[in-house]
Amino acid sequence: MIQDNDQLKKSVKERSEKLAKIGMELGEIQFSYKVENKPSKEYWQKRIEDFKKYNEKGIEYYNQAYSLMSLVNKEESEMFLLHTSQFRKLGLTLIEIMEKIKETPSIIDSKNTQQSKWSREIKKQITEQSNKCLRHEMDMNTSFREFYGKHLKKILE
Repeated sequence: MIQDNDQLKKSVKERSEKLAKIGMELGEIQFSYKVENKPSKEYWQKRIEDFKKYNEKGIEYYNQAYSLMSLVNKEESEMFLLHTSQFRKLGLTLIEIMEKIKETPSIIDSKNTQQSKWSREIKKQITEQSNKCLRHEMDMNTSFREFYGKHLKKILE
């Protein structure tokens, strides 16, 4: 029993350290979900590239969090894995919308008063999807912090 506890503590510590390292890398990327009214193809291309990089590192981070959680509670970790999958899906949808804007950057121009219904709809979608992504990520972080406080903190002390 003691050996199992020592092994669990060692595994939790190793995965926590790896999670912290990935978290630092994710923090350095610093992507903002705020939608900017910048009607430039280059801006949107860079934004897409930045988001892909951020999203990829975010998925790596949440998969590592899942791995850590699965050591102590399979049921809660499986629910977290579903949230990670949803995070991926929301990100892919955001990328699709940004691609549409990149192809027609005038969609996002707030000075353009003669926008079509399609353009207004895309502009609305980017704002809504960005907000969904942000809220979902905030919820995942809250969920993990609660899990950490409830299950992992005691093990690591």
